[in-house]
Formats: sequence, structure tokens, C-alpha cells
Amino acid sequence: MNPTSLYIGERLRLAAPQPGDADIMARWTEDSHYWRMLDDDPARLLTAGEMDRSPGGAEFRLRTLAEDKLIGFVALFHINHRHQSAMMAIGIGEPEYRSKGYGNEALRLILNYAFRELNLYRLGLNVFEYNTAAIRAYERVGFVREGVRRQSIVRDGKRYDEYQYGILYSEWAERYWSDEA
Repeated sequence: MNPTSLYIGERLRLAAPQPGDADIMARWTEDSHYWRMLDDDPARLLTAGEMDRSPGGAEFRLRTLAEDKLIGFVALFHINHRHQSAMMAIGIGEPEYRSKGYGNEALRLILNYAFRELNLYRLGLNVFEYNTAAIRAYERVGFVREGVRRQSIVRDGKRYDEYQYGILYSEWAERYWSDEA
């Protein structure tokens, strides 16, 4: 990761929304696999107008450095500055960029931003037990499983657990900060 930039990694950058992004992101909702990995809401098709609404917090688009191609998003939400905590979500919408390390790089970038720029102490996320690729990515960058909501989601008539993960500033700093200081 580029230690001089909060936004630029080796192959990705955190970017602001650009004209046309909402159209691309709306297309991703046509991929029910993507939607079911991302959210516990029923899969549904969204319009560009619905995608253009900001959930609040800090949301970034994930763009490749080589082609400047929009491949996903990462967001911090429920930011509580008083307690220095937030939740996060990430999605790689372009199928050809999944399972190629882009998610790991995006996670390192958003952790860097959350802890260095927003001065957060704790970052949490929720993930479904069947999203094993995401679980591996979260654990690889230092997230720790903190809890489970047993059988909280139903997909195709089967119940699945939802896991809660978290990472603390001290855990992140021990792993990454000394590499960049």
C-alpha cells in the first residue's frame, strides 16, 4: 500500500462517485449471487436513481488504477465519533475481479482510512456464513469473529448464521502501522 496516500493502493484506489457509476452499480443488482452475498434483503433490481442515494457515512467507489474501471464499493456507516466506532460494507460488483485480491486490497485501504483519517478505534461488519470468500478476506486482514446471530437468514428454504466481526485500532496498528510509519 502507498503510505503517502489514504486513497491509493497497489492496483486500486478509493474514489468519489462519478457520472455513470450508478448505472454500473444498478447493473450489479441483476447478479443475484452478488446481492445475496451483500445483503439480507431479498434480491431485487435497483435503478440508477436508487443506487445514487448515499447511505451517509463515508462511501467510496473502488476503481482500478490501470483502467480506471469501477469494480466495487466500500462504505463506512453508523459512524459514532464519540465512541470511535463504525460498521463497514464492501462489494466487488464486477465478477471478473472477484477472488483476485481486490477485496483484500480494498479492505486494507478502508482500514487505513478509518483508523488514520477518521481516528476510529473499532470497525465492525456482518457477514453470512455461506460467504466463505469474504470471511477468509476479513480474517486475512485481521478481523476477529466476535459473535453469531444463529440461523438469522433464510436462503432457498435453508437457515444460515450471520457472523459479527470486528477489528480494533490496536490490532490493526500492530499488523500494519509499523509497516507504514
